[in-house]
Order: sequence, then C-alpha cells, then structure tokens
Amino acid sequence: MNIKKRILVMDDEEMIRELINEVLTEIGYEVETAADGNEAIDFYKRIKESGKTFDAVIIDLEVPLGMGGKGTVKKLLEIDPGVKAIVSSGYSNDSVFYEYEKYCFRTTLPKPYMIQELGEILSKMINANG
Repeated sequence: MNIKKRILVMDDEEMIRELINEVLTEIGYEVETAADGNEAIDFYKRIKESGKTFDAVIIDLEVPLGMGGKGTVKKLLEIDPGVKAIVSSGYSNDSVFYEYEKYCFRTTLPKPYMIQELGEILSKMINANG
C-alpha cells in the first residue's frame, strides 16, 4: 500500500495556494493549504494531535496581513522540532534566503519556480534522513 506524503503549503495568495494544491495533488501528494502562519500552525497542531505529521511544509516568507515565514517556522519548531520547512518567496534577496539554516529552514524555493523544481525539492526533503 502506497501512503501519500502530506504537504502543508502556507501562502497569502489564494491563486498560488490553489495552483500548488492542484499540482501537488496531481503528482501524488496530500495537500493542506493555509493563508498565514496562524492558520498553518493550527493545521499542523491538528494533524500532529491526530497522530500524523506533515512530511514537508512550504512557507511563504512575506505575509503582509498575517504571520510570515520566520514567525511561523519558530512556532512549528515548538510543536515539532523535526519539521521539514522550506522557505519560499518572490523576494529572494532577503537575508533568510542566504542564511536559511540560521532561521531553521531546510532549504529555499524562490518564486517563481517550475513544477519540476518543486517536485525535486520535495522529494529530496522528504527522503532525507533527519
């Protein structure tokens, strides 16, 4: 039996959330989406409490009307120190992109990105030990 890997996508732009959801579902992932950090944290807590986990979390760095990437990853680490978080943004000149490990992200995903690039990053992230 093939168990689907579960991905949480946090992005403030609804169109991006819908597109990533559609693409990831199409390539075999189970996807939850959140508009900001608080919503992402709530999803993560609920999944964790049900005895499951997210295999990776894609977090938008900048969320103008809510909790953004840095705050979100800090809170997720309190819930799950092993969270596999990917920082994503159209502003790849932000210092977080050059020092992502300092902020407890596992890797970066600059926008815009190709579907193949997204799939490769998720595959590497999920299959990496630790």
